Parts: sequence; C-alpha cells; structure tokens
Amino acid sequence: QVQLVESGGGLVQAGGSLRLSCTASGRTFSRYSMAWFRQAPGKERELVAAINWNGISTVYADSVRGRFTISRDNAKNTVYLQMNSLKPEDTAVYYCAAGLRFAGAYDYWGQGTQVTVSS
Repeated sequence: QVQLVESGGGLVQAGGSLRLSCTASGRTFSRYSMAWFRQAPGKERELVAAINWNGISTVYADSVRGRFTISRDNAKNTVYLQMNSLKPEDTAVYYCAAGLRFAGAYDYWGQGTQVTVSS
C-alpha cells in the first residue's frame, strides 16, 4: 500500500511559478513510476507528466512541455512538478499517482491540490 500526499498548490498570477510536491509513505517508493495528472472543472482528467523509477525517462503533455518539469528524489520519497510560465488554462486540481509500469496504469492516488492561475 502506498499513500500519497500532495502539497504546494495555490493561487498565482499568469506567468508565475509553483512547485508541487508529492510525498509517499512506505519504503518501496523507488519501485514506482510516478505521474502528475490534472482535472479542470467540466473536463476529463489528463496526464500532465510522468517519470520512471530512476528519473531517467519522462513524458509530458504537449500543453506543458517546455514549461513544466517533473523530477523525483527517491531518498526523500518525493516527486516534484516545477511549473513555470503558468497560464490560466493550467488551473485545475493536480493529482499525484503511482504505478509499477512507466506511463501505464496507476494504482495509487493522492487527494489532489488546487492550482489556480489568475489572468
């Protein structure tokens, strides 16, 4: 069982930056690929970025590539999402997820953290 807790969300002006963190419980964090998803009101949940167990492989949604960076620190059981040049369309609840397959199905989810970007 893995429990995930996100933090770092908030209100920011367009063009600003935020860094989200997701800390996992347990001693098997390094086994898991990690990902950030987001869901805006009235829209389906979408994958934002994913990272494999050792951080070598990453994938990004086209809408955030070049602005967002996913990274992880296995010693701290934490995955990060650095978000720069934020746009109002980035407003959503952001969720952290863990799975055993890179960019595959995710078995564990956090409770979500709200990111609001004002214009």
